[in-house]
Amino acid sequence: MSKRTGLPPTVRMRHDYHYVESITALTGAAIGKMIPLEHIRPNPNQPRKELGALQELTHSIREKGVLEPLLVRFDAADDMYTIISGERRYHAAKAAGLLEVPCIEKDADGAEMLELALIENLQRKDLNPFEEAEGLHALAEQFDYTHEEIARRIGKSRATVTETLTLRAIPPAVRKKCEDLKVTSKSLLLEVARQPNEKKMADLAEKLAQGMKRSEARAERKPTVVRLKPFVYTYRAPTGDFELRLRFRKSVVLKSEIAETLRAILKALEHQKS
Repeated sequence: MSKRTGLPPTVRMRHDYHYVESITALTGAAIGKMIPLEHIRPNPNQPRKELGALQELTHSIREKGVLEPLLVRFDAADDMYTIISGERRYHAAKAAGLLEVPCIEKDADGAEMLELALIENLQRKDLNPFEEAEGLHALAEQFDYTHEEIARRIGKSRATVTETLTLRAIPPAVRKKCEDLKVTSKSLLLEVARQPNEKKMADLAEKLAQGMKRSEARAERKPTVVRLKPFVYTYRAPTGDFELRLRFRKSVVLKSEIAETLRAILKALEHQKS
């Protein structure tokens, strides 16, 4: 049986407005074409370490071809294309016996490749809340984005971004407990994250696993007016001459927000009358 190419003859390359297009539109036109799999390679810096089960995707590609193009960068040094996003489609297409796949070629440097890969991962439907929180944090730390900038790039509200990042307050041991107990709903995990310490987080996870509703968890929390510990940034001068402390109202603060606050302080000092 002969091997198949990327698209059945009756199916055209899908051209729905995709998140990749919203980003590439800002930095120049992208070119779509069919590229042999033997000239494509995975991204060695792909932030996603686990590809997950590929059986369903492989079956779909075998039946209908690759409908969503891969985003790739051409490397003239060895005449190869490196995947920016679409690594699961690439591996599934190989497993399905395809010879070539539809691709969009994008001229991108290493930083932009990482950004696009991170954003694609955040668009996955099978992403659990903890993976989403870590992905948002990586995007913020790598590129110094504010919550507002992240929200604009991934197509979600700023409140959703801030809320999801709150899940990073849950310690690794409690995260594992939640996963083992099948407490995976973001709304329930947020209630866990809002507990004052690790023990109370673990206790609530067990109660939620036993059937406690979110409304009950919220009601139980209200009388004590439990609040997360405010974030404090401390800088001590190497000479020991001074110490600077910034106390924020919220508990999760990004590096970019600290830098933005310091810039605001400097600006206020510059305009302050002597």
